[in-house]
Amino acid sequence: MRAATDQGAGVAPRPGQDLVPHTVPAPVFTALARARGGASAVDLLQSGQLSKRMLMVRALRQAAHGHPDERAAVAVYRGLVELNRRDRAAWREVMLYPYLDEGLNRALVALERGVPVDLRWLEQLMVDPGRRAWHRVEAVCDGAALELRLADQGPFRESHGHELAEPLSPGQVREWTRALDAAWTVLVRRHPWHAQTIAAGLTTVVPLLPHPDGTEVSSAARRAFGAVAASLPDDPVLLALTLVHEFLHVQLGALLDLLPLHGPPTEARYHAPWRPDQRPAGALLQGTYAHLGVTDFWRTELASGTGGERARREYDTWRGHTDAAAHTLLASGELLPVGERFVTELREAVRRPPVPTGALPGR
Repeated sequence: MRAATDQGAGVAPRPGQDLVPHTVPAPVFTALARARGGASAVDLLQSGQLSKRMLMVRALRQAAHGHPDERAAVAVYRGLVELNRRDRAAWREVMLYPYLDEGLNRALVALERGVPVDLRWLEQLMVDPGRRAWHRVEAVCDGAALELRLADQGPFRESHGHELAEPLSPGQVREWTRALDAAWTVLVRRHPWHAQTIAAGLTTVVPLLPHPDGTEVSSAARRAFGAVAASLPDDPVLLALTLVHEFLHVQLGALLDLLPLHGPPTEARYHAPWRPDQRPAGALLQGTYAHLGVTDFWRTELASGTGGERARREYDTWRGHTDAAAHTLLASGELLPVGERFVTELREAVRRPPVPTGALPGR
């Protein structure tokens, strides 16, 4: 399974060698489909994101030809080339900034429409690739570390589709730090496979406000690899679940950038057991995959003996919902052959039998 990609900004390709295939090995593909990708799969997805974003930077320079903001676009391109030569780690941090994809996409659309383009955000990012204005959080449990940034300011975070929290006070930063530390302990001690994946790929958490009725909300944006957004629940188990659920959305989005799993959008809509409205196939696939993670999470909570009746109830509910949605996708006729293999593996993972209470499941 391959996807060709440009070598990108900062690399001078030799004739005939400017396209390099990204390969998704069969074992990694199967592991991803079963929500067991781990750090190796995250590395592959990050590599794909770097290539995608390098292509977008090159497209920005080319699309700006003859545009009033051409000088700014060329300066950004040259700045990234120079940063790549001077400090590869800083360049990589810029290129994996979660909202670079969203910002570049908006700039390309503006250039296509011939309207002004503001690239000051990208110029500032190259100066400060680590976003010093964001709050750094580190959680450690049993020697396993999770390093995150709390993104309570900055452009493009509205792409998560929920109301953003105001910039955090010192007290709120401490509250988030305590909550993430507690959630990390849940993941490390009861969900080590998900903990490994999240530690490898999740870099940024965007604080959201709860829904006006008090319901907690969370989101993963399609063009924000490495970030999830969430309001702050009181329960560390629910925050741990949120990180698992939303980061599976992030992983699937990155896989789809490398390997299409379904055909072009159609007018058809399908029942999603967890929503009142019907969904197109692509959205149903995203929801089904993320709820594989929910099912797996509650399966493990049930096996650990700590989840009680809640774990049994949630596991039974989400196992049934996710299995039904996978069946709908396989019957839709909209999946490509590779997508059928992906959803078949997903369904097999959903159907894994529960294990006896007190015995944590393996892979």
